Amino acid sequence: MGSRSHLAPVWSKVTDIEVVSGSGAVVYAKDGSEYLDFTSGIAVASTGHCHPKVVQAIKDQADRFIHAQVNCYQHDLLEPLAERLDGITPNGIDTFFFANSGAEATEGAVKLARQYTKKPNIIVFQGSFHGRTAQTMAMTTSKTSYRAGHMPLPSGVFVSMFPDYAAAGETEQEAVDKALAYLDYLLAAQTAPSETAAMVIEPVQGEGGYLPAPKAFLEGVAKRCKDNEILFVVDEVQAGFGRTGRMFAIDHYGLTPDIMIMAKGIASGFPISAIGSSQEIMSKWPVGSHGGTYGGNPIGCAAALATIDVLTSDGFLENVNARGEQLRSGLQELKMQDPSIGDVRGLGVMIGSTIVRPGGRVPDGARVSRMLAHARDHGKVIFMNAGTWGHVLRWMPPLVVSEAQMGQGLAAFEAALKATAE
Repeated sequence: MGSRSHLAPVWSKVTDIEVVSGSGAVVYAKDGSEYLDFTSGIAVASTGHCHPKVVQAIKDQADRFIHAQVNCYQHDLLEPLAERLDGITPNGIDTFFFANSGAEATEGAVKLARQYTKKPNIIVFQGSFHGRTAQTMAMTTSKTSYRAGHMPLPSGVFVSMFPDYAAAGETEQEAVDKALAYLDYLLAAQTAPSETAAMVIEPVQGEGGYLPAPKAFLEGVAKRCKDNEILFVVDEVQAGFGRTGRMFAIDHYGLTPDIMIMAKGIASGFPISAIGSSQEIMSKWPVGSHGGTYGGNPIGCAAALATIDVLTSDGFLENVNARGEQLRSGLQELKMQDPSIGDVRGLGVMIGSTIVRPGGRVPDGARVSRMLAHARDHGKVIFMNAGTWGHVLRWMPPLVVSEAQMGQGLAAFEAALKATAE
């Protein structure tokens, strides 16, 4: 083997740690070190690393079928997974298509919306992240680095405002009113309702900074969709499957989307994603106009079914909410002591803590980078950042995180905050 790596260098790296195994909220490195993983593989390891129920389901299915391609024949976990998803998604979401990644599912959802409405345009919201394919890059607005060098991107995507009242120094209502007024302007000035197929929104923004949509704003978006025969599409890729303390983030709002996009936590790390909609909408998708070689892979279905069993077991979401309260309480206490913590926001264990220049609202992404390094090297905790300026330290531990482990994460955060103070 040569001295240089034969891996493409395009991947950005949070750490250079080489891991050999994982269990629950902990990963084990080749050098014998162990780290508390508060990345969850970017919010994927919902039941923790190598949950025994998920591992066993994968092993059992691998003995029966590894690849049963859905165009060629039907395997016996497709319908059970669709039925299981029907039982946990909002009423009206009852028919499902399976793919492999969040970006794939998002792209499929756009195709479905255009086929159903026979309209070309899509509205997304500032701070969005929807994926890295050409179509989903065009829908992503949280950082230029996700798009730079890949232009031109597909047309027909229009960007509206997402209210971030803490950053703007406004009240929530002021920010909501401004964002909805801009959405009305966009429909009047740039993409007419008769040309707009869907509005695609993350109920809690992911890469944009772990920023939940205010309830009045999401209700306003949904109403404008209904009034104008535009499909209301929610991207639950990062927020879904228990991360916000409910099965889906949209459950906190009491709204029913026309289309749901699901991935990440659905199968504890096995690549599978889903698009959910009504039978009426799905029936208008022409047969053969969409597909995929690996969608509905039997091992992925097995992992998803086992994951959902764990997430819906007695007391599971109660622990998620308890750990979320522990985390928010700890961060708010630190915020009272340190003015460089600008905002603490989120739902469940999908929490963002912004770091700003003391006494103001100027984002301090450079300090967050130093904090990540300190927490990793001294606290043995792996965090990630988020937000356009990289100034949001995001908390996304596995949903099985314990009270003691959450305390360890908070201690590492506090130590990093103090060590990087200027």
